[in-house]
Amino acid sequence: MARIAGVDLPKKKRIEYALTYIYGIGVYSSRKILDATGIDYNTRVYQLTDTQAALIRNEINENFMVEGDLRKKVTMDIKGLMDLGNYRGLRHRRGLPVRGQKTKTNARTRKGKRKTVGAA
Repeated sequence: MARIAGVDLPKKKRIEYALTYIYGIGVYSSRKILDATGIDYNTRVYQLTDTQAALIRNEINENFMVEGDLRKKVTMDIKGLMDLGNYRGLRHRRGLPVRGQKTKTNARTRKGKRKTVGAA
């Protein structure tokens, strides 16, 4: 089992899709990594040699922000918006949708369970 960036990759998946289990890497980034290291997309994780796994690890460490560092950056960016007090920051602070969605009938995921008001 290959362990890259603190994540155990699923053994039987193609490496192209297995790399997407790492937070911050999607299919596009995965393909860029594999092109840079010269590894075939169709290689299964259990078929990777130690040198190939090391190449992937190095490529990710040098060129990508993933897992804990990326999560920390995203959290700090959101806190920065909230500290500035701009519109997006206020929406984050109040737990409402940030990107312009309507809230009269939808937005249950952000707003939480309904709170009935005025029940007789």
